[in-house]
Amino acid sequence: MSNPSAGQSSKSKAGSSQPCETTSFKRKRGVFQKDLQHMMYGFGDDPNPLPETVALVEDIVVEYVSDLAHKAQDIGSKRGKLSVEDFLYLIRKDPPKLNRCTELLSMQEELKQARKAFEVDEEKLASIE
Repeated sequence: MSNPSAGQSSKSKAGSSQPCETTSFKRKRGVFQKDLQHMMYGFGDDPNPLPETVALVEDIVVEYVSDLAHKAQDIGSKRGKLSVEDFLYLIRKDPPKLNRCTELLSMQEELKQARKAFEVDEEKLASIE
């Protein structure tokens, strides 16, 4: 006969994927679950994916972003500060990511300029009245 407590512990270990054991911090799990569920659905998954699938995708995404940030920090530490160019340098060999990042950065700049113009227009209207 099998030991029921051994079965539970192996299931709990298999169900939770731990990040790299060399990291010394604990992160909250499930922070991005809702967003990931919507993104997964947008890319063709079920509207309500399995929680284990979402948790696995979350672990993969968090690990990727953390690794990218650490590499960018290593590059930026040579100059003394971290910049957007450090991230762009890291993804330079992945054209779709690089194109999307540059597109988002240009959209961010356009929005910044539009907000600034809107604030100036708003100040002019307030001074007229």
